Amino acid sequence: MARQVILPKLGQTMEEGSIVEWFKQEGDEVKRGEILFTVESDKATLESESPARGYLRKILVPAGATVPVLTPVAIIARTMDEDISELEGSESEAVAQALQPEGVMREDVMREGVKREVVEREGGRVFASPRARMRAREHGVDLGLVVGTGPNGRIVERDVLAYVEGRPKATPMARKVAAELGIDLATVTGTGIGGKITQEDVEAAGAPVAVPAPAPSLVPAAPPVVAAEVPMSGVRAIIAQRMVAGNTVAAPVTLTIEADATAFVALREQLKTRFAKELGFNVGYNDLLIKLVAHALREFPALNAQLDEAAGVIRRLDAVHMALAVDTERGLLVPVVRDADRKGLKVVATELRAVVERARTGKATPDELGGSTFTITNLGMYEIDAFTPIINLPETAILGVGRIKERPAAIDGELCVRKMMWLSLTFDHRLVDGAPAARFLQYIKDLVEDPFLWLAATM
Repeated sequence: MARQVILPKLGQTMEEGSIVEWFKQEGDEVKRGEILFTVESDKATLESESPARGYLRKILVPAGATVPVLTPVAIIARTMDEDISELEGSESEAVAQALQPEGVMREDVMREGVKREVVEREGGRVFASPRARMRAREHGVDLGLVVGTGPNGRIVERDVLAYVEGRPKATPMARKVAAELGIDLATVTGTGIGGKITQEDVEAAGAPVAVPAPAPSLVPAAPPVVAAEVPMSGVRAIIAQRMVAGNTVAAPVTLTIEADATAFVALREQLKTRFAKELGFNVGYNDLLIKLVAHALREFPALNAQLDEAAGVIRRLDAVHMALAVDTERGLLVPVVRDADRKGLKVVATELRAVVERARTGKATPDELGGSTFTITNLGMYEIDAFTPIINLPETAILGVGRIKERPAAIDGELCVRKMMWLSLTFDHRLVDGAPAARFLQYIKDLVEDPFLWLAATM
């Protein structure tokens, strides 16, 4: 009996995906579990297997197309002459609707209120999800100004909300006048309450200003030579969106502290020797830091929290899911070790290497790259001392780890050489104040300097 192949839902937050490549053609024989195609979400590219054996009779969604999850993408039949007209006919309309350009609508869809507008901007159409368009209408946002981070650059709901958070505050009349005069509100200084831009501010900005003619240049400047162009799309666009949100939506503050890591380094050397044969790899500093910080978060739950702006509450979380920022060919990714505070060091080290490897090869699932409650970013291997990491929203804070370097230090009045390490904590001041954040960072310093304080409870 013929059956459909649907686009799988690869994570709790996945709403749509793009077919990257078909490995079988129409008419090819397929086996159950054999790779049919690869699908890309906004976080990862994964392989999708055939749910049955038979023949690939019909490909409904071509490579490069983006459709919602659970949309039929192909039909598999037991034989080449089996009648598939009923399946093909029943699904063709749904698939066609998912593939059609936005703005092309049927009358019955219009009546249901699922309106798909086509927004024109220089260079072509802007594609956005229905929820993104709904949010844009609510907030009066021109989708032509929003950077999309969904598959193939599609604008999704979070893109619109991030744009709304970042745009200047202005009165409705100020926005109307600015649109009429062609003035960018980002260039206008507001004098209203709370810095809000008023109509008078816009009109003042639009008043003609005498500009002296520039002095003639004796030597015309040569245009810069472009060596290469890198598309601002896919994972790169998502990273850009999140980095901007971490600095504009949050209220980031960075604290730094220097820790004596001599005992920490000695502990790592002992564990590396002790478990190398059993684990098949050397226990690393990131393994220890994940366990150490997870322990600290249990003592300071205010740092293991997220802000729900819609409900107006700060949610302190019971689970401690630790993420580690990892450099990959696809860009910066944050694979997650879940319930790190409840797992032993050897389990954490093993799981971390597995999920990092899947992230670097593009095989990590969306759930393995999301849902973290705290992030660590380590630049010590690049000889970086201290830096200002950007918060991985919606988390409260992120810990930056610098290199371990021998430096002179005073111990009990005596000058000696110690292995020192800088720690940088960036936190969202909306959720936690400076003093609790400072105590949290100081506690991490204490655990680095005397790691046996937490190690006994983690083995």
